[in-house]
Formats: sequence, C-alpha cells, structure tokens
Amino acid sequence: MKKKGAEIFVDTLVKEGVEVMFGIPGGVALPLFDALYDSKIKVILTRHEQGAAHAADGYARATGKVGVCLATSGPGATNLTTGIATAYMDSIPMVAFTAQVATNLIGNDAFQEADFTGITRPITKHNYLVKNIKDLGRVIREAFYIASTGRKGPVVVDIPVDISRAETTSANIPEKVELRSYKPVYEGHPVQIKKAAEMINSAIQPIIYAGGGVISSGASKCIKILAEKADIPVGLTLLGLGGFPANHPLYLGMFGMHGTRYANAAIMDSDLIIAVGARFDDRVTGKLDRFAPNAKIIHIDIDPSAISKNVRVDIPIVGDAKIILQELNGFIESKKHIEWKKKIEEWKKKYPLTYNKNSKSLKPQFVIEQICELTKGDAIITTEVGQNQMWTAQFYKFINPRSLLSSGGLGTMGYGFPAAIGAKIGCPDKLVIDIAGDGSFQMNIQELITAVSYKVPVKVAILNNRYLGMVRQWQELFYNRRYSCSDICSQPDFVKLAEAYGAVGLRVTESQEVRKTLEKAFSIDKPVIIDFQVDREENVFPMVPAGAPINEAIDIELA
Repeated sequence: MKKKGAEIFVDTLVKEGVEVMFGIPGGVALPLFDALYDSKIKVILTRHEQGAAHAADGYARATGKVGVCLATSGPGATNLTTGIATAYMDSIPMVAFTAQVATNLIGNDAFQEADFTGITRPITKHNYLVKNIKDLGRVIREAFYIASTGRKGPVVVDIPVDISRAETTSANIPEKVELRSYKPVYEGHPVQIKKAAEMINSAIQPIIYAGGGVISSGASKCIKILAEKADIPVGLTLLGLGGFPANHPLYLGMFGMHGTRYANAAIMDSDLIIAVGARFDDRVTGKLDRFAPNAKIIHIDIDPSAISKNVRVDIPIVGDAKIILQELNGFIESKKHIEWKKKIEEWKKKYPLTYNKNSKSLKPQFVIEQICELTKGDAIITTEVGQNQMWTAQFYKFINPRSLLSSGGLGTMGYGFPAAIGAKIGCPDKLVIDIAGDGSFQMNIQELITAVSYKVPVKVAILNNRYLGMVRQWQELFYNRRYSCSDICSQPDFVKLAEAYGAVGLRVTESQEVRKTLEKAFSIDKPVIIDFQVDREENVFPMVPAGAPINEAIDIELA
C-alpha cells in the first residue's frame, strides 16, 4: 500500500513513542500537520517557534524523554534556533522537525527558504536534509537514537514539502538503529576505575564536583552512595542541582561565580576533585591558572572531548556516569574525613549564604525561601536567566533530580515560561513554577495564551525589580552605576495582562503577603502570574568578578 511521506512521518513518531509535540504550522509544513490531525499525537500550538523549542526542552528535562518540536520553513525554522542552541549547550535530547521548500527549489532563494541544516550545524548534535522519501523513516529513527544516546543533544530533520507529499510503497521504518560511525562508550575502562578508587581511598581532602551529566544518566543515587561511603562533601553546578539532596549534611551548595563561598573554598583547598558529568566551564573555575592548585582530578564523562578540554585531568574515565559509579563504588573504602569536614564547617559559619532580613522592602530571596518551604522541595522549578536564576539556585533547596529546569550554557532569557509549560504537560501531577525576572518573562510572554488554551496551570513568580537585574548589578559594580538601557521602569500591569490572556493575576508588595498569596496561587487550577514587587537594587551575592579566582568573591555586608 502506498503511503505519503507525511504518513510515514507520523507512523515513525508513533513507533518512537511520541505522545506530544510543540509547534506552529505554515505553508510547506501543512502536509505534516494534516497527517497529525488524525493521529494520537497531541500537538501543542505555541505562539512562537522559540516557545515551541523551549517547551520541548522543558518536557525533555522534566521527563527524561526526547522533546519534539515542529516548524515551517524560513522564519519558522530560524525562530527555533535559540531553543535548539539552548538544548545543545545543556545536552538536552530534542528532535526538531522543520519543513522545507521543495527539493527542486532549494538553493534558488525561494519564498521562505533558509538553509536550516547549514544554519544549525554548529548548534546540533547532528542534522539531516531528507532528499528521498525512502530515507524518511530511517532518518527519523536515527534522529531519535542520536538525540537520546551518548552525550544527549538536539537533532534537526529538515523535510522538503515534495518529500512529505510524495508516495511510496517502501516506508522503510527500521526496527533497530545501528550507525557504524556512532558508537557511544558506556562502560568505563576497568583499569582507570581501579586507579580512581585508589586515589579516592588515599585522599585527605576530597570533594565531589557533579554536573548535569549526573541528572541525565540517572546517577544521583550512585553519587549519594559514593559520598556517604567515603565521607566526601558534594558541590554541584547549576545544572546539577537536585542531583544530590540539598538537605544532606555533606551538601556544599553550588560552585562558581554565584556559588556558596564555602563550596568554592573547599574545591580550591581540596587535594582530589572527583568530577562527574561536569565540564569545568568558566563560571565554575574562575581564573583557570589559579583553580584548585593542589588537587588531583578524576573526570568521569560520557563525552571524551569534554575531558581535559578546559582543565588537565589525572584520571580520565569515559563512559556513562551511572554505570561507572556503580562499579567504582565497589572498590571504595568506608572512611571518615573528620578534619576536612571540620574545616568546611568553619567556612560555613564564616561565610553563610544570607541577605539582609531586617530590610523593610520585599526581598527576592525571601520569596524563594517561602516557595521552597511551601513546596518542600517537591515542585518542578523553571527559571528565566539572570538574578532570578541565581537566587533560585542559592535559596531553593532542590532535593530531587529533574526538579530544576534552567538554561545553563547559553543563558537564554525567555526560557523558563515555555519550559514550564512543557514540563507541566510532561508531568501533569507535579506543581510547576517559573521563577522569573520581569525582563526575561516578557521575552516569551505570548505563551500565556498557550498555557490558558490548553489548561496548563503553571505558576509564574515574577521577581519584579523593574530592571534587567543582572545587567544593572554589573553596571553598579563595574560601570559606576551608569545604567545604560537596563532600567525598564515602564512596565505593563502584569495582573491586568494575565487577566487579558484569561489567566489569574496577583500582586504582592509586602513580605507578610507572600505566603498567603503563594498558597492561593497554588490552589488555583489555572495559570497564575504573581507580580512580586521586590527591592529594586538588590544584588546577587556572593559574586566572583569575571576573570578572578573563585575564592575571591564580592559578598554582602549586612547592616
């Protein structure tokens, strides 16, 4: 029986277990959307393609499944690029489908033509331009396989309209995918694992530095076993938050530019760093030639290109973090690092993570603390990017993996709200909250109607300081308070705006209103926007200036 390319597209998605996808139709995408009309796949119509990509990303981070988005050619496709780049930088499994002009028009500057495979080559794990209908089923299966294995990441499949309209009797949807040139390594080298165990067993001041790879590999329990057995303090990256429970006595908080001072002091003074699923990025290491000068380094990562890329390591182990840690833990001796932990406790007392709690103005940190107390760390939290993101990382106590969804590598403003929609659709029984800045939230504010239309009751806590907050902070500290284009005092009324979209809008100006307003918002089965009018010039502290060692932080001076 003959099948159209668009039918093969849908059949292959069903075979992959796709239940939901996000996108916007357009001219050359119509055959694909028409085939989806009769399928069991739920298509969420977003109001901007960037929103579709971030929603697919949020769905993937919250569920561990591959996120899927679909856009038309030209501007539809190019609007996906920021979302694809966001997923690529954070190693998130996503397949982005784009429709393309007919194959005979490619390269002719046809209406709404863009070389999307060329555009996305630097920001995808792999991409495809389908030129033969007989390849379509195979290509789609390969795209999902590549996106979800090894170091995960986004894959683009560009489908010309004549391919989606064409018919064939050979659908060619393979049962199994095998790629000769792509063989991810999962098992760690046994000799390297034993060497690592020996180094851990003999260390005096060891520390675990865990990143987003711990979340994606499902290695959280293994990290906890290692930490408890060998009595090793654990610090996390932004994307690793939730990979080790924040209420554990061995927990140090986040490393890096806005990390805790005691976490940074500990890693700088350590004699052994056990890095798992982290890439030693500049926000964590600070000035590279001053980073952890006395430490040996064990680096466990599934991506061999990430090892010794930024920092030279002593024992590299390539493979899946969970598999490697399960084997490594068998060689680890039970130990107690009493003196080392005593030193860290002294740092904790000397450099607490705090803010001015005596202030009369509403503090954003207090809002986040109240959200944490009410949810008991059991919600899914998304963030935008900037001060709201860093305060969340500091003051919300993440207990479980996949509970923080945030743009780490690319730092994408406008990420959090559409990601929250995707997360809530993927995890309908979870409370999902976007902790937002007023600047970031407005970058994809149009997705309010998506949340309302599909009855997705996400909550948005806007920390509204009427500034592009992190930009203003840098201008205050390093540019003599010359607030060039960071003052956004001319704001919409977020309460009225929420109501105009059919959502619920609430406003908070006083500290005593915070808890009862949050309780009210969480009880409403609709999207809710809460406008928290916080201290305009509150800063994120501690802060390591760019280019400085991470143990040289600017910190708050309490009155």
